[in-house]
Amino acid sequence: MAGALPRANPPSPSPSARGRDPPSAEKEEDGGAAMTGILMVDDKGKNMKCLTFFLMLPETVKNRSKKSSKKVNSSSSSSSSSGSSSGSNSKLSPVCYEIITLKTKKKKKMAADIFPRKKPANSNTTAVQQYHQQNINNNNIIPAPNWQGLYPTIRERNAVMFNNDLMADVHFVVGPPGGTQRLPGHKYVLAVGSSVFHAMFYGELAEDKDEIRIPDVEPPAFLAMLKYIYCDEIDLAADTVLATLYAAKKYIVPHLARACVNFLETSLSAKNACVLLSQSCLFEEPDLTERCWEVIDAQAELALKSEGFCDIDFQTLESILQRETLNAKEIVVFEAALNWAEIECQRQELPISIENKRKVLGKALYLIRIPTMALDDFANGAAQSGLLTLSETNDIFLWYTAAKKPELQFVSNARKGLVPQRCHRFQSCAYRSNQWRYRGRCDSIQFAVDKRVFIAGFGLYGSSCGSAEYSAKIELKRQGVILGQNLSKYFSDGSSNTFPVWFEYPVQIEPDTFYTASVILDGNELSYFGQEGMTEVQCGKVTVQFQCSSDSTNGTGVQGGQIPELIFYA
Repeated sequence: MAGALPRANPPSPSPSARGRDPPSAEKEEDGGAAMTGILMVDDKGKNMKCLTFFLMLPETVKNRSKKSSKKVNSSSSSSSSSGSSSGSNSKLSPVCYEIITLKTKKKKKMAADIFPRKKPANSNTTAVQQYHQQNINNNNIIPAPNWQGLYPTIRERNAVMFNNDLMADVHFVVGPPGGTQRLPGHKYVLAVGSSVFHAMFYGELAEDKDEIRIPDVEPPAFLAMLKYIYCDEIDLAADTVLATLYAAKKYIVPHLARACVNFLETSLSAKNACVLLSQSCLFEEPDLTERCWEVIDAQAELALKSEGFCDIDFQTLESILQRETLNAKEIVVFEAALNWAEIECQRQELPISIENKRKVLGKALYLIRIPTMALDDFANGAAQSGLLTLSETNDIFLWYTAAKKPELQFVSNARKGLVPQRCHRFQSCAYRSNQWRYRGRCDSIQFAVDKRVFIAGFGLYGSSCGSAEYSAKIELKRQGVILGQNLSKYFSDGSSNTFPVWFEYPVQIEPDTFYTASVILDGNELSYFGQEGMTEVQCGKVTVQFQCSSDSTNGTGVQGGQIPELIFYA
């Protein structure tokens, strides 16, 4: 009780105040303010009326209330005789105003809400930086007192233990002999993050070892996995992502493994597709395998010429050589197999010779479809490589020239390759009186797709005044960077058909990004041109969007002009 106030009759509410609800309580502040109110009670202790409000009464007010209470008591005792006569005449019960404090129901808050993260002071900043450096380098810095107070959430406090000897109850010696690294761990944290670690430390066959050797995992990959388990952070790099995927698979950390696969799919290109194909089969990742085949099929020649092709295993080599949809010349396939055989001899520590190359290739040699090569390619390439026996060379020459063809061990059916798709963006074309003219200016358009595709070339309009030959420079750019270009000629027969112009190699196009397609034509000034252009075209399972390009100086845009078709593989 904070003290008594003078007794008085309760004032009658004014007409304007009748029927009006008491002031609504405001929300409690973070500090947990108490609810203070004035309670009117009669002489029998019964409540008559309570007016509540949110106020924090200062101590000075409370002291004044106590002093005034004493004065009131003394004055009331001195005038008891006169008060008794007047009180007998009044029928109203005496009322006492007392100050009480009511507790309000507090809303449950998390630690991060009560203590919002703020920029630490200079002293704390140094400590935080030291712990971050410790996590990276494992410097085993002596922890500062109350270091837990630097981090408001359990996630941040748990992250301090990453690669930290503080409270570590197990150590890992990671890496092959000669390249090991000793890393600290905490069994409880590791068991929460991995079922394999749980079995190692708390399972029925758990062994109480202070040090565990892991020779088949690289230290950077193991650290990346620990960082995910301790900090809930995914930190992947192109040169360690495969090793990290291996670690995540070995210790059954599925979310990290999925992140590794997504990273690989995003960075997939012709340069690494063959290696990733081999690894995806090893890790049993069918989605990644399918993405790899898409790249290898569409950009087969680039993939076969890449350095990564020589690093694949024999089983992957066989699967590539027997691929029906491989979009490559057979002489390129033959040369790639020859390069792989040379590197494989080095891996097996065999002298590099024709005999050993045939030995390491084995039956895979006959998966190369040598009889489907152009005769010039065979005569100037495969026939003079020394890899074929004299009998094989003779039989293949007869296959090209003789009416009665000999039986061959090699596959003689040509690969089907990929069938290109065409995205036509105009609904009609114009001719005769409104021909399109060329004066060395650029026709350009921007486009974007919703799935990964490979642009093989453009379809262009030809002459509207009879047969004519055009020289075309085609170009494909992304944010000003040239991804592919080619200079070639094409012959038009005077019809309104489109005529394909190809890049040397198909260009990989990523989804949800605008690319610029450009062409500069030289030849007959007059040609057909498209009109009634569409901003969005559905081509099979691929949606293509078009927009105008600032590079276009010859009038081509979304509604009309040149570059009526995109030719691509999907």
